[in-house]
Amino acid sequence: MELKGAVAVVTGGASGIGEAVAKEMAARGVKVVLGDMDPKGLERVAGEIAAAGGEVAWARCNVTLDEQVADLMDLAIAKFGQLNICVASAGIIKDGLMINPDKETGKIKRAMTTEQFRAVIEVNLIGAFITVREAAIRMANGGWPSLIVPISSVNKEGQVGQLNYSSAKVSLALWPKILVGEFQMKGIQNIRVVSVAPGYVGTPMVKAMNQEALSGLLKGVHINRLIEPSEIADIICFAAQNEAVDGTCLEITGGLIANGLAK
Repeated sequence: MELKGAVAVVTGGASGIGEAVAKEMAARGVKVVLGDMDPKGLERVAGEIAAAGGEVAWARCNVTLDEQVADLMDLAIAKFGQLNICVASAGIIKDGLMINPDKETGKIKRAMTTEQFRAVIEVNLIGAFITVREAAIRMANGGWPSLIVPISSVNKEGQVGQLNYSSAKVSLALWPKILVGEFQMKGIQNIRVVSVAPGYVGTPMVKAMNQEALSGLLKGVHINRLIEPSEIADIICFAAQNEAVDGTCLEITGGLIANGLAK
């Protein structure tokens, strides 16, 4: 795929990985449409892209609502004439142990609520499904060379305290093989699917965390640093340009190894 002149929709585009992906794509000549629940963040990111010479549009979008996601995809086609890339980056976290006993009595004093579990699944899994589905419908009908990118996580392998988050992310890691198989079965050749699974990413929130705790995390990372959001953006651009990358999940972790192996 030629990036210059391509059109991308990026959900979660007002901050973090979504912002980095949108800016990197715009810098390479991609026309970008941003969706997020944060209109102020969207306005800021879009303004910075436009100021740097990029072409951009945005709309407030709740990815759990079918009609808002459909409108976002239609905005891309109405404004820029096609839809080539969709990055499903919108996500939330509500971490916690499923059950948590009291240190003194041993009796359970706290548990992950159904709402904590449901909210993460609703946004990170069902929201991603709606995003991917609405993009795929338009890409198939349009016949444009296309790439769909669900954002998974290295925590797809399972992370203590993230039963809800990991449950969603392991699903997104599996989607490329399933969807590419469906597309192959039905003769849809123009849409590729590649998920990306980042490790510990240097977002402002992570960089501001307790430095001793952060150092502890980095002991298990071979390159001994956080992954920069720009590096995730770069690998997505690579996947867009390289047609042979398809039906797989790309891990970008800096060599994150299993807990306990690095002492």
